[in-house]
Amino acid sequence: MPFRNCFARTFKAAVVLREAPPYSGVYGLSNALGWIYVGETDDIQAQLLDLLKEPRTFAANGVPTGFSFELSSPNERVARQRQIVLEFDPPGNGGSRSTRKEY
Repeated sequence: MPFRNCFARTFKAAVVLREAPPYSGVYGLSNALGWIYVGETDDIQAQLLDLLKEPRTFAANGVPTGFSFELSSPNERVARQRQIVLEFDPPGNGGSRSTRKEY
């Protein structure tokens, strides 16, 4: 199942500050070709802002231009991350480009 309440958000600091909450959950980075990376964190907003400061983090897998997220308790977010990774097979999580699914 894709991110709950998924819709495209531009991966820029102003949008992250306005849209991403400082709460526990799962987040995904994407571009026009599909999902690049899916992660989990205690603070979605802070994690996304940190990733914006390091643009080369995902350069080998494509430059992220969008993001999505969903809130999840600390006890549930690792399992939810795994579920999304299995579904989308993002290259940043060890997936192959040939099996990536678009959202």
